[in-house]
Amino acid sequence: MNQTSEFRSPRDSDGHGTHTASIAAGRYVYPASTLGYARGLAAGMAPKARLAVYKVCWTAGCYDSDILAAFDAAVADGVDVISLSVGGVVVPYYLDAIAIGAFGAMDRGIFVSASAGNGGPGALTVTNVAPWVTTVGAGTLDRDFPADVKLGNGKVIPGMSVYSGPGLAPGKTYPLVYAGTQAGDGYSSSLCLEGSLDPKFVAGKIVMCDRGINSRAAKGEVVKKAGGIGMILANGVFDGEGLVADCHVLPATAVGATSGEEIRRYISSAKPNSPPPTATIVFKGTRLGVKPAPVVASFSARGPNPESPEILKPDLVAPGLNILAAWPIPSDHRTTEFNILSGTSMACPHVSGLAALLKAAHPEWSPAAIKSAFMTTAYTVDNRGKTMLDESTGNSSTVMDFGSGHVHPQKAMDPGLVYDLTTFDYVDFLCNSNYTEQNIKVVTRRAGHSGNLNYPSMAVVFQQYGIKQKMSTHFIRTVTNVGDGESVYSARVVAPAGMVATVKPEKLVFRRAGQKLNFLVRVQTRVAKLAPGGSVMKSGFIVWSDGKHNVTSPIVVTLQQPL
Repeated sequence: MNQTSEFRSPRDSDGHGTHTASIAAGRYVYPASTLGYARGLAAGMAPKARLAVYKVCWTAGCYDSDILAAFDAAVADGVDVISLSVGGVVVPYYLDAIAIGAFGAMDRGIFVSASAGNGGPGALTVTNVAPWVTTVGAGTLDRDFPADVKLGNGKVIPGMSVYSGPGLAPGKTYPLVYAGTQAGDGYSSSLCLEGSLDPKFVAGKIVMCDRGINSRAAKGEVVKKAGGIGMILANGVFDGEGLVADCHVLPATAVGATSGEEIRRYISSAKPNSPPPTATIVFKGTRLGVKPAPVVASFSARGPNPESPEILKPDLVAPGLNILAAWPIPSDHRTTEFNILSGTSMACPHVSGLAALLKAAHPEWSPAAIKSAFMTTAYTVDNRGKTMLDESTGNSSTVMDFGSGHVHPQKAMDPGLVYDLTTFDYVDFLCNSNYTEQNIKVVTRRAGHSGNLNYPSMAVVFQQYGIKQKMSTHFIRTVTNVGDGESVYSARVVAPAGMVATVKPEKLVFRRAGQKLNFLVRVQTRVAKLAPGGSVMKSGFIVWSDGKHNVTSPIVVTLQQPL
């Protein structure tokens, strides 16, 4: 360890830890802003919570031994919630340090939330998928920071930035070039990697760079060193249309993949004897009341769950795009005490802080009960009253993007019913997932399938073998009444498209608080016409309602045609 560049203690030399910790439990601060953007009152989700911080990451990476040691220390210290904005590749649970550490914490009654990962928008990218972990994806806020590109032909391209340094001259346009043409070797120069740009080509110009490899802010530093006066940062096709605001060292803005392609066409269409392509960047500050919101962030990792397809992941989404939170004062004498960052790292501590509030309000609730309260009260519609959009495509998002939906703190306080789980239930789940005795260290088996874990969502994968035309499955669930003592809940089932779903019984009659009742959901479907190796996913839901509470669970059915 190089103690000149990092600390042996949990003291933050990077910024990530301070930012996420303050989202979970930061005290009230006014005025708070980053370079004047997002100015107002800032506070974490649980401002009066006590915070303990454990170091698991170093400059060289985050080691399993440190992750496990941190979990052990947190359990020994008696924490109520563990927030983990760390992730890696998906492996079997007995090889996953986070899953192992989280299981031990859950066994001691500690709620564990973790980031879903930033590998979106592709499918099967979600991480931290163990069912005893609450896996959090990222959504947007109804606030953004527009910084539009105005091209010399009059076309205005929407962009995003939090730059507040010396701006470009109002009403003036500047020469515009694409770094991937004549600025260097083509590939590295298109990404504006260190040392890749030719100063003779970019000096005095606005330079368009592609996302990838080096950080977004680092690309601006490369452009500035080469003499460029501004930068347009374009998403790649895989990044889609999602825009992330960054603090840049020169006038710069981010644009979507489609907009980037339009700007490239504008640059390349210039004729030798015609005026050269020009542009400027117009910074518009902070915009409130943005519609639609929330939207599932483009980078937010998506399901299905690579390790346990029967467990829908992510569990839910929370704010994770352009989040203002605390920032350490670094050694280069910058004076900002706050920064705006994006990632599922920022979404996770929102849920962690909210879990602390639920634990304070309901100290008898288990980690599974708290997770259930979040999931069954989550919402899936935006501020237009329509299904949340997927930022990467502009189309409606699905359960594979948002899980049960966007967290709703107020409703989670009083969910009516919860799906509770114990350590033994998770052991049964591992047994029924064909983990060996050596893997799980327990000799306990029960009849059933792994989809019958008492989870607040219901998912099944059908493999279409042979000539069987009809397929069916069932889910057995147990709900605990945490609302009014005497209450009657009626079921409403919306089956996945083209399928039949029924519930028995159709009513649950509770006579006291804390009472548990069982129900069974049966789903029937027919074989779909699929190419070898193909699959199709369809979703529905079941809602239990007593007129005051709506307890909602997704039903997800995937049909797969083997190769």
